[in-house]
Amino acid sequence: MDEKENRNPAYYRKLRSTIALIVIIAAITPLIIISAITRHYFQVSYREKVLSLSGSLISKHKLIVETFLNERLSALRVDAMSYSFQELTRPEFLAQRLAVLQSEYGPSIVDLGVIDDQGTQVAYVGPFKLQGANYSATPWFKEAVRREHYVSDVFRGLRGMPHIVMTFRHEDQGKSWILRCTIDYETFNSLVDKMRIGKTGYAFIVNKAGDFQTKVPPEAKLPREPYVNFLASAGGSQNLTEVVERDDETGNECMNVMTSLKEGDWVLAHFQRCDEAYADLYSARLFAVSTFLLGVAAIIVVAVLLSGRIVKYIIRSDEKNRSMNEQLVQAGKLAALGEMAAGIAHEINNPLGIMLQEAGWIQDLLEDDEQEEQNKEYELTRSLNKIQIQGGRCKEITHKLLSFARKTDPILQNAGINELIEEVAALSEQRARFSNISISTALEENLPSVRVSQSEVQQVLLNLINNSMDAMDSKGGKIKIRSRLDGDQIVVDVSDTGPGIPKANMERIFEPFFTTKPVGKGTGLGLSICYGIMKKMGGQITISSELGHGTTFHVHFPLNEEQNPQS
Repeated sequence: MDEKENRNPAYYRKLRSTIALIVIIAAITPLIIISAITRHYFQVSYREKVLSLSGSLISKHKLIVETFLNERLSALRVDAMSYSFQELTRPEFLAQRLAVLQSEYGPSIVDLGVIDDQGTQVAYVGPFKLQGANYSATPWFKEAVRREHYVSDVFRGLRGMPHIVMTFRHEDQGKSWILRCTIDYETFNSLVDKMRIGKTGYAFIVNKAGDFQTKVPPEAKLPREPYVNFLASAGGSQNLTEVVERDDETGNECMNVMTSLKEGDWVLAHFQRCDEAYADLYSARLFAVSTFLLGVAAIIVVAVLLSGRIVKYIIRSDEKNRSMNEQLVQAGKLAALGEMAAGIAHEINNPLGIMLQEAGWIQDLLEDDEQEEQNKEYELTRSLNKIQIQGGRCKEITHKLLSFARKTDPILQNAGINELIEEVAALSEQRARFSNISISTALEENLPSVRVSQSEVQQVLLNLINNSMDAMDSKGGKIKIRSRLDGDQIVVDVSDTGPGIPKANMERIFEPFFTTKPVGKGTGLGLSICYGIMKKMGGQITISSELGHGTTFHVHFPLNEEQNPQS
């Protein structure tokens, strides 16, 4: 992980948001899938249940209506078959039969009448003055003559109020006559009105012409075409039931359950708005959505808290890693200094030897009384100058060593790459001489400065130089350090004339603890540390090598955007 990012609070905020988002998505996705599947199957199951109950309800009421009609039609048939035309045309007898029927079926049978084959009502008992009425031109009489029994549609007729006519045709002594009764409209309508469910659910009967045979609420806006089409498609079937959902004339989605009646002449329909029919479904859906949203809210809260704890743990781990990396980098510095120890000791020993020699010479001059004063002063001045020069040299060497070895925080600042290369080359020169290795530089002039940590760049270069000297061992060779501008970066090449690196080791060269040195002569951390330092500064290290022809490390330093000549 990039250390510079670790130190940036915005990075951790972004990391926390990312972790929270991943946890939320991972937790909510299966919840959404399960909820969607459950909702689908529950909705389908509930709809099927509602439609099944509606179908059962209308079948039950169909049976009630058909039983109502069939019972009265059967009673009419029994009277027509049991009594002669002469008996039924007697007013007293006909009134007696009406009383019997009304005692059995209540006020649903309004009156009785006997009609001859010419359509004249020759006998009548009931609340209306219909004795002698001629029905030969009425549609229901034409149907009654054609059929053995017949139940008419609701119509007003001569009495001027809605009613249903029920007839049975019989032949006696070669003559055809009809026994007719009237069914009370209110009684018949109450049968269907009992199917009313809720505020919007009600039942009604429609004939083939699309005319309502029972009352409908005044607020109902019902298209008649679906019911006419249903009767047309039923084709006289008595067992056909259909459940459809469609919008009414006000645009509300409604459920229609339809079944045929009266040998396919009528349709018994139950109508209800879907928002009421599926009220429990919608309530369950609302409860499920509320529960789902609460669950999502709980997941979000847990994800935020969990991501916060994870990021805090990561921050602590990064702090520990930074501390360990700093210790590792410092250990790398000390290891590099240890490899240069002999050369540095010789480098300091030379000026110290000169200083001691000159100090002895000064002492001899002071003890020699025969030496001329002028010559003595000259020699003293010369010796002191040499001592001062060599002391300054020792001070410079020790200053460079202390500056390199000092444990400091890596601070990014603008620096010249060439100056850093020259300092490191000077530090490595003595060890190179002892190993019969020459170090040369080819530095491109006027390179732009780069924003780096100077101590860490020195460590990278020193590790690469030491690695090259270790590769050449005591056989000697050459190390060449070159700097150049390459597009939007400065590249430093550290080349040696060593044996090269086998291809099998090229991919592992930057792995921690990987080394080809003998046991006790290398930790395998030097190149790994260099790689980590360059990645941290936004650069990189690449390598090219050929067996028998040496190795070159390419260190890439990115330029600042304002210094990039291509930007």
